[in-house]
Amino acid sequence: MNIKKSMMPILVLVLSTYAFAQTTNAKKDSLYIQQIEDHKEPDKVLHAEPLYIDLIRDLGARKGEKEWNIGLGLTDNLKFDSYEALIEYEWAPIDRLGLEVELPFTLYSPVNGTANDSIPSNQLNSLKIAAQWSFLVNEAMATSMAVGYIHELELSDFRNFGKPLIKGNSYNPFLIVAKRWGNNFHSLIYTGPMIGHDFSSNGFHTTYDINTSFHYMISGTRNFIGVEFNKTIDKGDFDMTMRPQMRLGIADNLLIGIVAGVPVSRENERLSSFIRLIWEPGHKKH
Repeated sequence: MNIKKSMMPILVLVLSTYAFAQTTNAKKDSLYIQQIEDHKEPDKVLHAEPLYIDLIRDLGARKGEKEWNIGLGLTDNLKFDSYEALIEYEWAPIDRLGLEVELPFTLYSPVNGTANDSIPSNQLNSLKIAAQWSFLVNEAMATSMAVGYIHELELSDFRNFGKPLIKGNSYNPFLIVAKRWGNNFHSLIYTGPMIGHDFSSNGFHTTYDINTSFHYMISGTRNFIGVEFNKTIDKGDFDMTMRPQMRLGIADNLLIGIVAGVPVSRENERLSSFIRLIWEPGHKKH
């Protein structure tokens, strides 16, 4: 009986501490969301943005927002390793409209004695320009929707650079639907066709991408953990890569994203990794 009586204050203390922690986290979430959504006009919903297939600009972008991204990745293929690098700049010239310019590179290294001339050539893949328009921002439902378009001028690899300089176009319209569930949980769908146009043959090749992501944002911060499922349908062939990921704030205007790639149904690709450095010049903590 004495043991039970002595344990009661401890139990009450533990429960009250837990309740206080939950209340504190909920308050932090509420204040942080209010800071992002209501500090400026127009309305904006806080969403977790996937790190591998990233958005052109935040959904519900506000005029004057801007961001630099540098990305570095490694993919383990069966006969060679591929290293990807990108530099991109995105900005919002007016409310709700995001624009982006990106330069993606790919470098290749043979493995297991593979001959150099049997692997792809290093290349600046393309000059990529893109636009994204948020046509729905509903704070009450914590939901945003956007349409966009990415155009790529595909360049010849370094072995044949300038012969020709531009070898084709890629046309990629897309739709985004994002919803926050409560304060911490986020889901997003990014989908659309990718239409490649090869100038030499005047042929077209179409694939369809369905990218879904789920994230948990840490209370009162922009840090999150989550996963992307990148799915491609190509003439009846289905490929999917699962990408667990996390984003950490290094400074108020500097973030780093870390992504792992686990192919689920790809014949020629094994594990991969990707790091994205995100710098927001002019971003200030309120």
